[in-house]
This record gives sequence, structure tokens and C-alpha cells, in this order.
Amino acid sequence: MKHYRRFLVPGATYYFEVCLNDPASTLLVDQIAHLRRAWRATQAKHPFVPGATVVLPNMIRTIWTLPDGDADYSERWRLIKRRFTESQPGKGFPSASMARKRERGLWQRRFWEHMIRDEADLARHIDHIRRSAVLAGLVTDPADWPYQSHHPGPLAIAA
Repeated sequence: MKHYRRFLVPGATYYFEVCLNDPASTLLVDQIAHLRRAWRATQAKHPFVPGATVVLPNMIRTIWTLPDGDADYSERWRLIKRRFTESQPGKGFPSASMARKRERGLWQRRFWEHMIRDEADLARHIDHIRRSAVLAGLVTDPADWPYQSHHPGPLAIAA
């Protein structure tokens, strides 16, 4: 197993982008209830404080603050991805290589993370999350996308 170089700081705030393998997929919004359950189950056992969050059809962008003394965001993402995948019937192993690694090919293996450095950096990432649905061509006004934490209705994940 590869060990990726990650900047791990206990209690830090991070920005993440986590993507499905299929860029044309709409599974995350089609199955938002399953994603919410996977998120909440993981958060209950491995706490984190979510900040701005948007769920796009094939991607999650979010900001998390981890507890003091804990920097293991990779385990949290592994559990969210696994729990969501297990909730999807008929999503079998697409290749022998993936079967050996117990991967189903639904998610990209890696995710992108960035440790938030200061208030200006945080503001830039919150704005990027806020504009994500517009940038993806899904809506013309960010307030029209229902799967985001700054929407006046239920939160993207926490609902």
C-alpha cells in the first residue's frame, strides 16, 4: 500500500475535494440520503466539525476542523466512501485489480486536501464552495443549489 505525503496537523482546518470516478455521474445527489447517513455515522464515531459544504452530482467540497490531538482525516474519508458505496446495490467490482484491493471503483482512490492557513485562505475556500454549483453549470445563482451548507434550507449533509 502506498503512503501519500500528507500535511497532518492535529486540530487543523482543511479543505477537501472528494470525487466519484465517473465525472458524468449524478449519484451523490441522486442518493443524497445514503451520503448523509454515511457522513453522520462516520462523524458520530470520528468527530469533526464541518464548515461550508457543497455536494455536486459527482463531487463533495467541504471544510472540516478536526478535534485537538487528531489529524486522521483519511480514515474519516475512507469510512464515508465505504459506507456510501455499501449502500449502493449492484455496484460490483469492475476489475480483478480492484477486487484484490477490495475497491469497487465508485470513488477516485485519492482526494485533494489543503490545510487552511489563515482567515483569508478560509474565506477564499468558502467562496469557492459557495460558487461551485454555478461554476459546474448546474445553476446561475448559488442560492438555487439545494445541496450546500449555506442554502437557507437543510444543510448539504447534515439534513
